[in-house]
Amino acid sequence: MTQTLLKHGRHLVGSELVPCDVLIEDGKIKAIGADLNAAEDATVIDLNNNLITPGLIDIHVHLREPGYTNKETIVTGSRAAAHGGFTTIAAMANLKPTCDTPERFKKQVERNEKDGAIKIIQYSPVTKDRAGKEPVDVAAQYAAGARLFSDDGAGIQDAGVVYRAMQQLAAHDLVMCDHAQDNQLANGGVINDGPVAQKLGLPGMPKISETAQIARNIVIAQATGAHYHVCHVSTKESIELVRHAKQLGINVTCEVTPHHLLLADADIPGDDAEFKMNPPLRSRQDQEACLAGLLDGTIDCIATDHAPHTDAEKHQGFLASPNGIVGSETAFALLYTRYVKNGIFTLGQLINWLTGNVKKVFKLDNVGLLKVGDPADIAVFDIDHQDTVKADQFFSKGHNTPFIGDQVYGMTDKTFVDGKLVYDREEEK
Repeated sequence: MTQTLLKHGRHLVGSELVPCDVLIEDGKIKAIGADLNAAEDATVIDLNNNLITPGLIDIHVHLREPGYTNKETIVTGSRAAAHGGFTTIAAMANLKPTCDTPERFKKQVERNEKDGAIKIIQYSPVTKDRAGKEPVDVAAQYAAGARLFSDDGAGIQDAGVVYRAMQQLAAHDLVMCDHAQDNQLANGGVINDGPVAQKLGLPGMPKISETAQIARNIVIAQATGAHYHVCHVSTKESIELVRHAKQLGINVTCEVTPHHLLLADADIPGDDAEFKMNPPLRSRQDQEACLAGLLDGTIDCIATDHAPHTDAEKHQGFLASPNGIVGSETAFALLYTRYVKNGIFTLGQLINWLTGNVKKVFKLDNVGLLKVGDPADIAVFDIDHQDTVKADQFFSKGHNTPFIGDQVYGMTDKTFVDGKLVYDREEEK
């Protein structure tokens, strides 16, 4: 029997932070309460009055291995996630080769288990080679262990392919997570279509490129009975579509990223690709709609879309740089600082959008809660002291984010997975 006792923390009960110890035994939570005792040989860790939460869950991460290990690896990406308080992440399938056969899928899972610092759920692509031409064999992928399916990074252009894929997914009660983008309507845009694009002289991506495909896929989800999940929703009209679909009883859910909650295209200072992502930062009205959709329950959860690139790639300006920013290491602190400390939403809501709601939407077992008997997946955050977001403290290979230099509260102090300490701020000092 191995015990670890976490002393002098605080956790959220209702709307109040109350003193809390956590006793971990053999990787599971043995007890939660005040003034707990442990065996004489237990490891005791003082949490210095920091916040204890369930380990966060990120349903949308890019780990880049195999194929793009100059950007990220399973080791660096999973350590970055642990640095952000995440204990479970779901890794997208835009890899080279992608895991579109049972053999490749199993091999990818083995890689994740071998090198991951935390728990990694592997996505299967929806279509072979993510080419959008032919659905994968869902039954075979399911038998190999696949539970999440996405071609993220590309929208599936052929409605017939989506229809056949959703039929297969519905038969196994599986979810299709969709990067909603009609390429014909995207028009080669690299930034939101609007005044900022005109000012910078850059091709704009119209909002209809997202909404048109969401509308199409909602109709297909209704016809097939599949669970359709919209990745990184970004426009007011997209959120209205999801809201209406939910009112009709269609099985539709969606996520929003921290950057679409925190920024709008008006915040882009110039031709700076640290602000380039897909979908692009939209208007201030769209940003406000994302916040409203989260608050009224239309948007189910928050996901980072952690997308590392090299510094050289991101220093090429909007036209030439790849899409995406890193997010694993800053998500909680940025959102806590901007929205919880300013009373826009509560700490309980933030924790739920990053844990319980993700667990519910994706039917995840043994993650996302802080209760006796569950695996000891725990995050500890310092919400009382201000810190600075610094690129040289990132574990990710990618430093591509517009939030470098931000002053934040809520940086991660410690992260535990199955009771094992996988990130400790003390070791950085």
